Amino acid sequence: MQITEIRIRKLPAEGKLKAYVTVTFDNCFVIHNVKIIEGRTGLFIAMPSRKTRTGDYKDVAHPITPEFRNELQSKIIYEYENSHFDESSAPDEDF
Repeated sequence: MQITEIRIRKLPAEGKLKAYVTVTFDNCFVIHNVKIIEGRTGLFIAMPSRKTRTGDYKDVAHPITPEFRNELQSKIIYEYENSHFDESSAPDEDF
């Protein structure tokens, strides 16, 4: 499975949440609401999740292997750090 598109919607500079990402695989499957977050040791991604009845959060989509998670995170962070953004543009409505 190949990552065929990464779309990034950068947020204002305040806060730890830096951007929302949409990732397309093989031009036929998409995952919305991947988050780029600033942590203590740098940027990382958080997969889309929902809150359970107990108050915990569960990922609704996620990589199964650590190798693919690392590949996905590396590509998303690379695109975030090397793309130019229009900070005045609002995130897409589907986020």
